[in-house]
Amino acid sequence: MSSNLIGLTRPPVGYGPGSQPAEDEEGLAYLPMPKDMQVYAPHVPEVEDPAAILIGLDRLDRLHEGLARHVADAPFSVTLDDLSGADLDLIDEALGEGEVSALVIGPDERIEIQEATLAGVWRLRLHGRGGRQSERVEIGAFPRVAIERAFPPARRDIAARIAAAPPGVINAPSILAELDYRSRAWEPGASTHVINLSLLPHSPEDMAFLDDVLGQGATTILSRGYGNCRLSSTALAHVWRVRFYNSVDTLILDTIEVTDLPEVACAAIEDIADSAERLGDIIAAIR
Repeated sequence: MSSNLIGLTRPPVGYGPGSQPAEDEEGLAYLPMPKDMQVYAPHVPEVEDPAAILIGLDRLDRLHEGLARHVADAPFSVTLDDLSGADLDLIDEALGEGEVSALVIGPDERIEIQEATLAGVWRLRLHGRGGRQSERVEIGAFPRVAIERAFPPARRDIAARIAAAPPGVINAPSILAELDYRSRAWEPGASTHVINLSLLPHSPEDMAFLDDVLGQGATTILSRGYGNCRLSSTALAHVWRVRFYNSVDTLILDTIEVTDLPEVACAAIEDIADSAERLGDIIAAIR
């Protein structure tokens, strides 16, 4: 073998152990790993006298029955308006707070929504004019009231807004035209149409124009888990802004979805069946 070939098989000078500066000995600086992932943990309320919480137990029984009999697109609810004291405390402890919350702001009332630790069980608090309040627990994929009131009744004239696009706007008009078409063509049962803004070229002016033309709807949803997902209805029917953030609150995926409600906010039918079993165990432990 020639000396030239032997030279090619030797390690390059300046590589290998001991070749890097001493200040790097502490190792690489990695990004923080995701944390605070919430998982289900059963909680059984401590009850000294079951006779003092008969009304609260009755509501839990009714919720358990609704969960056990639940079928898709058939919401079931029980009121909490007449509960107080130990009965209401029992409901609070048994249901707890899960990963998904929402706020619906309308002209006449504000609705606060909180998912329980049991998937598909939702706590709704309605605040109306004159201090009127109402509270109930609903079972389903997601409370329908948040979807029905998500968008304004009057349709926006997107074509006129596109024609008046300001300087610096490049790709937003074509995105808006597509969204307007998909919004008009949407019907119940249609598949979700997604535009991934993270993969599309756009200028700051494009994003500002998109936000301005789409506007803001009435419903905002936060899904906490492995990072956060924030969903907002726009002023264009069936069009949602969906943004995913990692555990350090950095935007990692920015999308627009044309759908009834983005699937990430919904409880699956299988999870609701699991919730029926879990609530049954909680009730049995209380009794």
